Amino acid sequence: MSLNRRTFFKAMGATAVALSFGKQTAANNATVSETELNGILYDVTRCKGCHGCEYDCADAHGFTDIDIPKNPPFRRTDEKHRTVVNHYETSQGKLPRKTQCMHCNQPACDAACLTQAMHKTPEGPVIWREDKCMGCRYCMISCPFDVPKFEYESTNPRIVKCDMCIDLINQGEIPACAYNCPEEALIYGKRSELIREARKRIHDEPEKYVDHIYGEHEAGGTSWLYLSPVPFDEIGFNTKIQNSSYPALTKGFISSIAPVDILLPAVLLGIYEATKTSANKEEEQ
Repeated sequence: MSLNRRTFFKAMGATAVALSFGKQTAANNATVSETELNGILYDVTRCKGCHGCEYDCADAHGFTDIDIPKNPPFRRTDEKHRTVVNHYETSQGKLPRKTQCMHCNQPACDAACLTQAMHKTPEGPVIWREDKCMGCRYCMISCPFDVPKFEYESTNPRIVKCDMCIDLINQGEIPACAYNCPEEALIYGKRSELIREARKRIHDEPEKYVDHIYGEHEAGGTSWLYLSPVPFDEIGFNTKIQNSSYPALTKGFISSIAPVDILLPAVLLGIYEATKTSANKEEEQ
């Protein structure tokens, strides 16, 4: 397939847009960092492992046929389960732990996404925007928590992950999992207030909690925060996650790259978009 003159200039236009993504991402990160983020505090000591949050999440996102075994094996989030509760044998007996997207303050998936399909909202949730996604799946590779999942069996695949019920938040409500938790193991609010509450619980009952809030600093900080009565590695957490954000690792590297090296991926993306448009028009004729 050849590119005509008009198509070529469309490609260059797409390239210019692609080149602006880095600046836009930096601006977005600045906006997010200056905004009071929302989040959820999960207290393992209060969780009974009832899996109610899983059912509520599934219902909120249109999955009505969810089935959870009475004694489920270890499970991971997937394209039909945006959150899962697993049970771990620990030094204090069997304990539950809820897993979902951590909604990083500076998400690696957002930074890796060429088209900003992955987006950190000012409210706190990290969301996937279907109309911007080109299917590269860099978000899956970049996530330090292995969260985004791809619908491999679908003819119109999506990237699926917890979105912290952004639609409910925009309506002035709270995420489904936190709204119905019978033991109040999940509480939703401003991230700074949740951290203060977590520290208060640790201070008031030091014998009950490990003196650490998982998510306060991990990966540059996350909107999901955890309290635990046992070391976090005992309930399946990766305790080797760095404290600085993963996008911060690339800052020095990107500044040292020659402009032509930065330009090449953008050019290829621009040409891809232009040729795709041209092919669609040819099919319609």
